[in-house]
Amino acid sequence: MASTNQSPSAAVRARVNHPIIDSDGHAVEFGRALFECIAEVGGPGTVDRLRRLMPVSFGGLSYQQRREQRLWRGPWWALPAENTLDLATATLPRLLYERLDEIGLDFTVLYPSLALVFPEFEDEELRRAACRGVNLYFARYFGEYRDRMAPVATVPMHSPREAIEELEFAVGTLGFKAVVMPSFVRRPITALAGNTESARFTKWIDTYCLDSEYDYDPVWAKCVELKVAPTFHSLSMGIGFRASISNYMYNHIGHFAASGEALCKALFMGGVTQRFPTLKFAFLEGGVAWGAGLYADLIGHWEKRNAKDVERYNPARTDRELFVSLCQRYGGKLMEDRLNSRALTLPVPDQGVDLPSRDDWSRCGIKSAEDIRDLFVPHFYFGCEADDPMNATAFDTSRNPFGARLNAIFSSDIGHWDVPDMREVTHEAHEMVNKGWIDESDFRRFVFENPGRMWLGMNPDFFKGTVVEDATRTLMSKA
Repeated sequence: MASTNQSPSAAVRARVNHPIIDSDGHAVEFGRALFECIAEVGGPGTVDRLRRLMPVSFGGLSYQQRREQRLWRGPWWALPAENTLDLATATLPRLLYERLDEIGLDFTVLYPSLALVFPEFEDEELRRAACRGVNLYFARYFGEYRDRMAPVATVPMHSPREAIEELEFAVGTLGFKAVVMPSFVRRPITALAGNTESARFTKWIDTYCLDSEYDYDPVWAKCVELKVAPTFHSLSMGIGFRASISNYMYNHIGHFAASGEALCKALFMGGVTQRFPTLKFAFLEGGVAWGAGLYADLIGHWEKRNAKDVERYNPARTDRELFVSLCQRYGGKLMEDRLNSRALTLPVPDQGVDLPSRDDWSRCGIKSAEDIRDLFVPHFYFGCEADDPMNATAFDTSRNPFGARLNAIFSSDIGHWDVPDMREVTHEAHEMVNKGWIDESDFRRFVFENPGRMWLGMNPDFFKGTVVEDATRTLMSKA
């Protein structure tokens, strides 16, 4: 049902000499068919329980009731409604398939919408049934269009065991080539286990790689074995400063970046990229500006607090006699009747940090700033929506340490309110070129080379049998 008039995005695609790969489109699940798949896995009672847990509006609750219960404002009116064609396009795989040229896309990796919250359910039986059900849904209804679409499988991460079991089923049995995992797991605090009221509101955030409840290395190893890149697309609304009870925009702005940064930092500091040198990770819909900031911050912090230089701050190295003599000369009223070299408390307390814990970089084996570049840049990919002007940050070699280009990947977000008209999204991404923020070669990296290398870097056959197979064949040889 493509328009007879060429769309702005189709015009962009016609001008460039390379495919455009979208690494984060969204399908809108058709509820009845989805629930049938979930019931097939867990029975009708599972669907009834699921309906009771799904996000709802505040309904008849008063503002005072919302305050008392601290019910944060979540998404509302989150799908294109007035643009009914786009709503149907996100729901019906055949219609999306027919409109991809009009949207300016050669290929799209499709994420769920409603099901993004399924891995967060605390009830294991419900969580696993819901995730498997949505995977059956996408395999069943999108499978025949895989020459231009790759739906992702939803993988829960509450334990390595359930993650591995769903990975094996989704990839090995259903044939998925891409997966999405939650960026974190909310876990109860053991010390509050006996206080049910406190425990309901108090959780700690497990990002898998530092101080985790489990060792998640078997999950990363399974991803390598199955040739899938772990991708993450988690809400952080409702956590910390993103818990307004009245304002969805306050909660939404920056929340994908926050969840991505928390996990990316843990993957790096936990040494995952060192232990799994072929793994590539993608953090979606948060942009790349936070990634550039994290990359620079890691280098800046290492330069001040690496294993050698952190000793500069060791209280044992303070020259006590010099400090006392300076206090005698310059202390004045501040030190009057308080100056006793034996009793004097130094401004730098000795916190008794043991030797093994002084090197915060030991897990990732950092010996030089260049090591940070090598363990960060090739492994992490950042999903960027078309309208984000900070996408250009990825390609700013004059400011990124060591002249790095970060791996920004085009992530259209079609199907959600961020894209009011699908026909505009690729054109909007190309506006960075029109405005002089990046050049055509960077645009090529953004929409073709970076996503191509990410998917192919894990699975050389990712694009086999697709319309972009020939165009992507040489990407890895040029990497």
